Amino acid sequence: MLSAAPEKLAVTVLTGFLGSGKTTLLQKALRSPGMADTAVIINEAGEMGLDHLLVEAVEEQAFQMPGGCLCCIRRLDIATTIRRLIEQRDRGEIAMFRRLVIETSGLADPAPILYTLAADPMLGHVLAFQGVVTLVDALAGLGTIERHPEASAQVAVADRILLTKTDVAQPGSALLGRLDGLNAWADRRMLPGGDEPAALLFDGLSSTAARRFAAQPVTEGGPAHTAGIRTLSLVLTRPPTRFDFARALGGLATRRGEDLLRAKGLIAFSDRPDGIAVIHAVQHTIYRPQWLDAWPDADRRSRLVFIVRDIEPDEILACLAAFAPVAWTPVPGDTAKIGSSLTAAA
Repeated sequence: MLSAAPEKLAVTVLTGFLGSGKTTLLQKALRSPGMADTAVIINEAGEMGLDHLLVEAVEEQAFQMPGGCLCCIRRLDIATTIRRLIEQRDRGEIAMFRRLVIETSGLADPAPILYTLAADPMLGHVLAFQGVVTLVDALAGLGTIERHPEASAQVAVADRILLTKTDVAQPGSALLGRLDGLNAWADRRMLPGGDEPAALLFDGLSSTAARRFAAQPVTEGGPAHTAGIRTLSLVLTRPPTRFDFARALGGLATRRGEDLLRAKGLIAFSDRPDGIAVIHAVQHTIYRPQWLDAWPDADRRSRLVFIVRDIEPDEILACLAAFAPVAWTPVPGDTAKIGSSLTAAA
């Protein structure tokens, strides 16, 4: 039984394709002041892991899950690992930690990991999920995204995208356009840059991404997505009740959860007029809404952005038909980039 901790454990998922620089960033972050209370789970592809040997941290901080990429291991394993760490911490067997970084294999699709963190009822009481940080190689990133569906998924679910190796070459317009097409709302930074490595993993992660999401769901004229990934931005013109919305989105998650990479939204429910709900879904799991006292931007419409793999727009529109969905367009006078309602895979 997990004992009560003084506060919820802040969790960040760090991902990015092979060679993008995840371990280098983690090394630098763990050297930063104030990061001594951070635990790390490092997962690698292959039977023999090496990255945990490269992370300069006290021995108790680095934990490895060998035997293949995290998304390919039984989901029980990651939940069990986190529980074990918390139990050992609470018994005083390892150093106290209040933050956790899960570094995925470069070959991992992070969506199953997010599903695990959201779906486990016990972990839900002790974890405070911060978001997904995805590293993209400024030199090789475009080719990687075009060739590997895992890389596309890593970008699609990101709350923060870090473009690495920009001291060697600046990212080209084709790469930036592809990132916009896959995930326009993610906070985007350059590495190396002026940000502290530790801050990139935790500080302002959710709030910064939420502000960008509110203003910029999809970039105009984004390029075709790879690996069957589509982005659909909608406005609900008929306010839903919480029950009807949960039934509609839950039905889609039940039927097509493996292909529902992520959904985000800002919804004004007809049966709760005193707040704005931040909606977040990953695969089969719909998170509990987070409530805002007011709209975060000038747009006062209920809106949703879906990132899916091989789900046709008509299926999503049919699911939400009771709420009269229409394609997202900017409100008059909005200075945000105009968003196309759909960018489809070639």
